[in-house]
Parts: sequence; C-alpha cells; structure tokens
Amino acid sequence: MKQTLKKYLKKKIVVDTRSAWVYIGILDEILDNCIVLSEADVHDSNAVQTTKEFYVLESKKTGIKSNRHKVYINMEFVVSFSSLDEVKHF
Repeated sequence: MKQTLKKYLKKKIVVDTRSAWVYIGILDEILDNCIVLSEADVHDSNAVQTTKEFYVLESKKTGIKSNRHKVYINMEFVVSFSSLDEVKHF
C-alpha cells in the first residue's frame, strides 16, 4: 500500500479507516507506520447523521473543511484510500 500511496504525494486524498473516522487532506508524507496529511478534515461520522460517503461527496463539491494543520494516521487503521478527484457522484 505504501508504494501505491507515493503517486498521491502532495495530492488531495480520502482515507477510510476501520472506525467511524474519515480523513480528507493533502498527503504530505509516508512514514514507517503512518501517513501524514496536511490541511486535513478529520471527521467522525458517528457525530452526525450523514454517511461517510455522503460527507466525502459533499467535501468534493464544497472543498476540504480543514480542521487540522497536520494529522498522523496509523496505517494499521487504514482500510482504503483514494484521490478526492476520483470520488464519484451517486
């Protein structure tokens, strides 16, 4: 997964996790056990009634609602990632 992530450096990505949390931001670094996003939106989908998918789609339309300058995400919790540009309307 780390090798694939390299092509997304300095691009806006969506990181899905095993938890209710979803992360949207600019991929800054790929470290041994984590990835680093800058100008990131850290979103707990348990805190609202919308799904992760709807939230990500809205973020693509309206822009990233940054609430962290930097965030470190443990790779053990990452389920998937994609470019924000690759998010499809449904």
